[in-house]
Amino acid sequence: MAAAIGFAGVAQAGPIPYPNPGVQNAAQYTFTAASTGDVTAYFFGSTAQYSNELTLLINGVATGIQGLNNYTSVYGQSLVLGHANAGDTLVFKMINLAPGNVGPWYSDKSLNYDGVNHVYSTNFGGDAYIPVGTFVAFEDIPQGGDLNYNDETFVFSNVNSQVPEPATMLLTALGLGMLGLRTRRTK
Repeated sequence: MAAAIGFAGVAQAGPIPYPNPGVQNAAQYTFTAASTGDVTAYFFGSTAQYSNELTLLINGVATGIQGLNNYTSVYGQSLVLGHANAGDTLVFKMINLAPGNVGPWYSDKSLNYDGVNHVYSTNFGGDAYIPVGTFVAFEDIPQGGDLNYNDETFVFSNVNSQVPEPATMLLTALGLGMLGLRTRRTK
């Protein structure tokens, strides 16, 4: 049982780009600092019509650092968004510069005024320009637009992402059920 739970907890890298365009991403992510140090964003790409930039909130407080414009940034360009302590809560915020009356959009769905999940995230294995990290893709149009989660994409270093995985939840429930059954039989 313990082995099954352990294997279930190993996160698998998901597809890049988002595999279900047109369908709102149901996953709700919680991002935290993996260790004490800088949180760095690496520009991955953009197909957005709007002009966007990225910023960060650490434990609900804006760092005041903003950048990586989707029209002027190149693949692999980086920006240190702030310094965090291990376990700090991180919320990524995409600011629409033009038009300025849209958004901003947060990686925490509860902060988005339209109630839509504007992010998709998975692990990124790294390459010659961007290190191993957490891939986060934004949708920049109200109500999710085309829901392709490809309007502005980044990879973040020093970031953990937690999302309940169906396989993990199923194996955990199965293990607990078996443990309960064994306890019952023992009595």
